[in-house]
Amino acid sequence: MSDWVDRLAQGLGVEPLSALETVRLLSTAREVAHRVERSDTPLAAFVLGAAVGRRVAEGVSHSVAFDDALDALVRRLPSPPEEPA
Repeated sequence: MSDWVDRLAQGLGVEPLSALETVRLLSTAREVAHRVERSDTPLAAFVLGAAVGRRVAEGVSHSVAFDDALDALVRRLPSPPEEPA
């Protein structure tokens, strides 16, 4: 992750993303961009963040809330396009 994103997290008073969270989030964002709509990617990231924040406020650990939110998003993605023969 870039230093800028770490500084943003610090400035917003939230836990920075771990290396694994960064990889998973970027991979999921790529899937949203390709399977849904590119312009939906930042909106999906915002909704994921809101869901994680809500769950953490309810007492769920950050890592569990993050994993659950990403899993919920992936289950809702349309099937990937078939490769041309």
